[in-house]
Amino acid sequence: MDILDYAFMQRALIAAALVGITAPAIGTYLVQRRQAVMGDGIGHVAMTGVALGFLLNTSPVWMATLVAVIGAVGMELIRSRGKTSGDIALAMLFYGGLAGGVMIINLAPGGSTANLTSYLFGSITTVSAEDITAVVILALFVVAVTLGLRRQLFAVCQDEEFAGVTGLPVRFLNLLMAVTAAVTVTVAMRIVGLLLVSAMMVIPVAAAQRVTRGFTATLTVAMVIGVLVSLSGTAATYYIDAPSGGTIVLLAIAVFMVMTAVSTPLARRRARAARAAEEVCTRDDVTV
Repeated sequence: MDILDYAFMQRALIAAALVGITAPAIGTYLVQRRQAVMGDGIGHVAMTGVALGFLLNTSPVWMATLVAVIGAVGMELIRSRGKTSGDIALAMLFYGGLAGGVMIINLAPGGSTANLTSYLFGSITTVSAEDITAVVILALFVVAVTLGLRRQLFAVCQDEEFAGVTGLPVRFLNLLMAVTAAVTVTVAMRIVGLLLVSAMMVIPVAAAQRVTRGFTATLTVAMVIGVLVSLSGTAATYYIDAPSGGTIVLLAIAVFMVMTAVSTPLARRRARAARAAEEVCTRDDVTV
């Protein structure tokens, strides 16, 4: 395949596969606790980190990771202490991060908002070998947390009070989840882009929920969908010269629509079977 003859495509496909694994992995927990838009807020904060990377002449990926982690931890602390609502905290992340990135990038030598475009929307041609090293390290952290601590994180997402009663370190796990979400954003920004990373956290999970019932099944199917659409979208970008982020997200939406179409008759069949079983039980009770 000629697509693999180019080093930049090899790097892009590796990064895409890691995005497909990590984004739905943490997204499953965020959807479970109704924080599906958290990725958007963190993405805007990460843009400030990217701009700082240009200003300080350091790696934009690592600087974005640092700033995104600080922002995510701050938002979680505000939410947990109840000083303000989660919506206000998210709004502050959205607009503060966006404004900070725009202001800082213009202070960088030769910098302009055009430098942020590939980070905002993703660009497979700009994924460097240094980016791949950073993405692999960060992705390993995300996978270790989301899979290694899945039972504890699921318990916290379901009921924080009950999780605390059972002895789980709820505050630590909440902070860890926020940090993991921030790391995932920076993993995905070179392929999907900061403005679309939240879609990869949510849409594969929503598609998986259409055909699965248990949490583990949803997590597994969501990651499979994420990898498939990420690799397919990145490959399509090479052949049709389209933006990688937009292509991947549109493919994810298409998968969601297909899953919805498939799940609807299955749901109706299950409902009819449940009603029939209930009627049989009712007749048996009357007979007795």
